[in-house]
Amino acid sequence: MNVYDTANRLAKEIKESAEYLAYKKRKDAIGQDPAKKKKVEDFEKLRYEVQLLAYTGEEKDEEKNKKLQEMYTTLIENQDIKEYFDLEVKFNVMIADVNKIIAEAIQDVL
Repeated sequence: MNVYDTANRLAKEIKESAEYLAYKKRKDAIGQDPAKKKKVEDFEKLRYEVQLLAYTGEEKDEEKNKKLQEMYTTLIENQDIKEYFDLEVKFNVMIADVNKIIAEAIQDVL
């Protein structure tokens, strides 16, 4: 069996999974609403900045962390955005699980 064929089959199955389809549907719906889209984009930009600080080992920016938490609390008051975040987590858990399975299979050479 060709590993590339298997990878392509896995990619196809991921795109057909319930997690992917639900997440994509909600993401597309958020994208159709300019106000919601902007709020989510602003949140994701700040979340990226906070994560980047953590990865680079820089000092935590408590102000950014507080603002991020406040933004999240406000955003999840909107049911569509809350569902978007919930579906994003489910999708990311599935992808992390797949990555873990692959990493465990090749850990003896890493």
